[in-house]
Amino acid sequence: MGKIIAIANQKGGVGKTTSAINLAASLAVLEKKTLLVDADPQANSTSGLGLNPKDIEAGIYECMVDGVQPKDTVVKNEHLKFLDILPSHIDLVGAEVEMVSIERREEKMRDALAKIKNDYDYVIIDCSPSLGLITINALTAADSVIIPVQCEYFALEGLGKLLNTIKIIQTRLNPKLEIEGILLTLYDSRTSLGNQVVDEVRTHFKKMTFETIIPRNVKLSESPSFGLAAIVHDAESKGAISYLKLAHEILDKNKLAKK
Repeated sequence: MGKIIAIANQKGGVGKTTSAINLAASLAVLEKKTLLVDADPQANSTSGLGLNPKDIEAGIYECMVDGVQPKDTVVKNEHLKFLDILPSHIDLVGAEVEMVSIERREEKMRDALAKIKNDYDYVIIDCSPSLGLITINALTAADSVIIPVQCEYFALEGLGKLLNTIKIIQTRLNPKLEIEGILLTLYDSRTSLGNQVVDEVRTHFKKMTFETIIPRNVKLSESPSFGLAAIVHDAESKGAISYLKLAHEILDKNKLAKK
């Protein structure tokens, strides 16, 4: 039975899409059958894996709004055998408006992904930088959530609001939703601020924080322009190695949870 992990934070620029693409790719390299769901109207996960959002005829939007079968929209990644993507395009912006009057509107993504969840070991959802209806759909569909937090000033700003939203969803829509972990991103070991944020987050959130820290890395930044995950673009880069380490950490954690 597949596990669905949403990657969410309403703050922009914290490394959500980078984490979604590279965690999904790392799990695929470890031969876990993985689906990356692009639930962001900006469609950066779609383009970051070499697809042109303008060429997408059907994606997560059509699955949620029009009842299109997800298996008919899934695209195989040409570089990684175990990685598929359920893409997005700009029409997803309109989904929030169109879904306002629909019954069970918060559960449309869960309904869609339920049809293919068990075809995969892991389903990773890249959420948009908001706490709107699409993100609520993602959290309602997910078994757990990873929260990326950048190692910069105001790192914890807005985190309380997100944790409160998660609590509301646990109470009203998805009681099984867990926090997979807080992921520290954009870390620069040369700055005292970066180290200060790491200490602060680990002091506040202790066991909730992943051991793995994602560094600032040129290869992570440039790989989407080639339509590649970092592990395909440069497997020996610090960024690629960090996400592979994160994938191992998640696999180990979930192995223990099943015992």
